[in-house]
Amino acid sequence: MRAEAQDEDGGSERTCIATGAKGPPEAMLRFALAPDGSVTPDIRRRLPGRGVWTSLSAEAVRRAAVKGAFARAFRAKAEARADLAEAVDGLLERDALQSLSMANKAGCVVAGAFKVDAAIGEGAVAGLIEASDGAADGVAKREQALRRRLGAAAEAVARINLFSSCQLGLALGKPNVIHAAIKSGAATSAFLARAERLRRFRAGTADATSRTGGGGASPGCAAAYGGADELAEKPTIRNGHERNEQ
Repeated sequence: MRAEAQDEDGGSERTCIATGAKGPPEAMLRFALAPDGSVTPDIRRRLPGRGVWTSLSAEAVRRAAVKGAFARAFRAKAEARADLAEAVDGLLERDALQSLSMANKAGCVVAGAFKVDAAIGEGAVAGLIEASDGAADGVAKREQALRRRLGAAAEAVARINLFSSCQLGLALGKPNVIHAAIKSGAATSAFLARAERLRRFRAGTADATSRTGGGGASPGCAAAYGGADELAEKPTIRNGHERNEQ
């Protein structure tokens, strides 16, 4: 039987080893120490042994790695790879994409401009998903339609702009997905929570309370479903036109 995860901080709060900020476990990042002394991200908080924590921020992870905070917190030799923050980003991204795939299998996701427009018209949208390399006019069109249909209630609909069209296509089993919408359901809640963790990690603590939204550059498709120790590729380039999708 696997040993249970153990943590220095008791109670309902954890302390960031880089900044000293405190927060609940679900709003922080846990790291464990591998037998070889390497610092291992534990985004699901399941790895055995003692764990240490950082804020849910790429900058906090970079600071902890550069300043030797992991070795001090573990009170042992701890080697943090130079690209640890990028590794965490890749793990959080894959976790969100896999959750999106599960939501799709549960029948919660529609893809394609016409299907998304129909879902908006029915008022059955919990989140709008736009490819990070899609055209701005397509995003604006769906945003206007959502506000016309829901009025002030449109503010409660999540906007996700974290993944490239290629990544969305892989997750949904369709080529070239620019627009998608996700309807309410248990699988939807799981995806939105994971997408929000990724957004917050990329945005940093200054934007920690905002809704899921623009995520900047997205790593390439080759690593979207790679193993836990594989890193995502370099950011793709945003194109200047809206492509046809199936």
